[in-house]
Formats: sequence, C-alpha cells, structure tokens
Amino acid sequence: MDVEKLLRFETKEEANERRREETLERDPHERLMFFLELVQEMQFFQTSTPHPNRLKNNFIIE
Repeated sequence: MDVEKLLRFETKEEANERRREETLERDPHERLMFFLELVQEMQFFQTSTPHPNRLKNNFIIE
C-alpha cells in the first residue's frame, strides 16, 4: 500500500513537523514544482459566482 494514502492519526504539532521534514527533504526544484501543482489543484475549488455578501456590499474578511 502506498504510504501517502494511509490514514494518519497525529497531533497538529506532529503533522506540522512531518510536513516540515518532508519539505526539507525535497530539492528546491521539487519544492517549486510541488507548489505549482498545489496552486493548480486549488483552482479546481474556486467558484465562478461571487459570494452573496459581495452583492450586498457587506464587509468581508478574507
């Protein structure tokens, strides 16, 4: 089974430390490629319709 697909039970601190170590193990080029892939994947979740509060001119914290 692929290690990346395992369900992990860890504290927030443990998860942050694990992610930090995984990041430091990558070469600078790999870090850049990982970041660009992450940005591209995040675009999948963007909505095309504006938030209803934008239409009402309400104060929005983003």
